[in-house]
Amino acid sequence: MGKHIEITASDGHRLSAYVAEPTGTTIGAMVMVQEFFGVNPHIRAMADQYARDGFHTIAPAIFDRVERGVELGYDEAGIQKGRELRARLDLDQTMLDVQAAIDAAAPSGPVAALGYCWGGSLAFLAAARLQGLACAVGYYGAQIAGHAGERPRVPVLLHFAEHDEYIPLADVETIRAAHPEIEMYLYPGTEHGFSCNDRRYYQPFPALLARGRSLAFLAQHMRR
Repeated sequence: MGKHIEITASDGHRLSAYVAEPTGTTIGAMVMVQEFFGVNPHIRAMADQYARDGFHTIAPAIFDRVERGVELGYDEAGIQKGRELRARLDLDQTMLDVQAAIDAAAPSGPVAALGYCWGGSLAFLAAARLQGLACAVGYYGAQIAGHAGERPRVPVLLHFAEHDEYIPLADVETIRAAHPEIEMYLYPGTEHGFSCNDRRYYQPFPALLARGRSLAFLAQHMRR
């Protein structure tokens, strides 16, 4: 359904991005922020899904700063490789790449950032640091608590798993206390990655519930 394009960050870095375009009415645009597994088949499938929902969706290849063409699986080897690549990235440069995707998406209407795992944390940071967003959605972002002092400029929706090995419930409460304005949901009986059907902790009903809430939130905050 989608295609690969190249976009340019403000420091001149050129990176790949997967683009999925709506076949019907365009509601707005979305920057889909990858996990630390790259723009892999799952992220492309999610971009395609949101395109079918009416969003012009761009998924920037953030790992292009350190290694191009990264597509990792959800096994232990993929986890280790993803951590290694993420550790080699500079956060400020990563934000430049997300901003480049926002700018590329902007002609299609209001822009949302939506991310999973590491991308969920980056979507929250984008809401606080970047320009041109209407709203942001983050799924189980483990680094959000560490940045809880940052103030989002736009509405944010966050989804968390009850039994997340990377995000203790104390972190969820830290975020809730720092940001009572943020819409947050905790999904009972779920673990990290519950929304990804390629991961072993996938749970269809919570995933569907979270997706419905995300679509309702996007519809509310992306009116033209």
